[in-house]
Amino acid sequence: MKIRLAALLLPAACLAAACNKAPDREANKTLGMVPVPAGQPPPATPERPLPPDDFVSKGVLERPAGPGPALIKHVLLSWKDLAPAYMNQQDPRGAARTQKEAGRLARELADKIRTGGSIDDLIKEYSEDRGGGGEPYEIRADRDFVPEFKDMALRLAPKEVGIARTKYGYHVMFHVPPAPPDPLESADILARDAPPASDGAWARHILIGWRDLQLPGHRPLKPAAQARSKADADKLVTSLLERLRGGEAIEPMMAELSEDDGSAKTGRAYEIKADAPMVEPFKNLARRLKVGEAGLVRTQFGWHVILRVPPPPPDPAESADILAREVVATDVQVKHILISWKDLAAAFGGQQDPRAAARTRPDADKLVATLVARLKKGDKIEPLMKEFSEDPGSAAAGNSYPVNPSAGLVEPFKNLSLRLKLNEIGVVKTDFGLHIIQRVQ
Repeated sequence: MKIRLAALLLPAACLAAACNKAPDREANKTLGMVPVPAGQPPPATPERPLPPDDFVSKGVLERPAGPGPALIKHVLLSWKDLAPAYMNQQDPRGAARTQKEAGRLARELADKIRTGGSIDDLIKEYSEDRGGGGEPYEIRADRDFVPEFKDMALRLAPKEVGIARTKYGYHVMFHVPPAPPDPLESADILARDAPPASDGAWARHILIGWRDLQLPGHRPLKPAAQARSKADADKLVTSLLERLRGGEAIEPMMAELSEDDGSAKTGRAYEIKADAPMVEPFKNLARRLKVGEAGLVRTQFGWHVILRVPPPPPDPAESADILAREVVATDVQVKHILISWKDLAAAFGGQQDPRAAARTRPDADKLVATLVARLKKGDKIEPLMKEFSEDPGSAAAGNSYPVNPSAGLVEPFKNLSLRLKLNEIGVVKTDFGLHIIQRVQ
């Protein structure tokens, strides 16, 4: 069930359409999850080091790397010998080009950018990266990227141009300088010291866009945003912030105005951690807010009016005793049965199981209790998965999932899995429903 269990807000894992986007991450690249900038080069390491290359910016690579984040725009140019990396999806221009021709074109484009040419215009005309939508990649030292791309990105100075080579071709790279803060942003809150990395936060938000925004991946704006100017958006978010600070509840405002599909109608709160791959401005403000405090920050998706809220209480159906334990293992295999209900339809993006779409939460609780009792009496989980689970990725075959602290899974699922003893059974709730989990290895 990687599409459904994949951790919310994970970045899209792709440099180009040919780079095989991981299905779990790509499925979650939506506004409903406070997304990160479109596309990230995938964690791929060539089978052997690339040979020396005269077109690569070797002088840049001799510098020490910074920690990031660095915002990088690039033009990808491939050549015919790289066809296997694209698995029959190589751009026809690359398929007709030699490596020497690609190198010469890369140098020509780099020179154009250095002399004032528009990187955006060159991306539109030449780039073979169909996954980025022209938006910058956010490169950090602690995240997985194509190694050669990452090495160059973390050494470029703002506004500097460099050429890197990966197994996908030459990348003419431009370090985009940080945008100046918007005067309406909560600068006083953003100036506070960041809390310890181990501290998490929960927050609700109202997303407000306007007609001049260019969303990553060329996503369409919501109709309300299309009809709104930046000045209109400024007035609206200023009013919303004042109302929140005056004590009004955020949930009705979210339902009426927010353009975040993942939380607007449900009033859902997001969990924000220091290492969560969310857009940095959103994360930076949310983690600095005090509980009950509201603030305003701008990202490439628009304005976010953010209210920090207390952590949600445990769900009565969850295995609170197990969740209260220390982690008992850091690398396990688990099998699970997912039981959802109709109120959670939005989490499934129109693909909720018909059984769940007809089920109420009390019905789900009863079914989960019955299944847990059967498992504890000795029933095998695989037949129950096949009959009852709404996880299409594991139900029919009885597949297990590997779980470790860095696995790309929603946090509650990981938290319970890593606390289970061998063969033990527990229940946890996520945005997708109740998960009956058994540790099998």
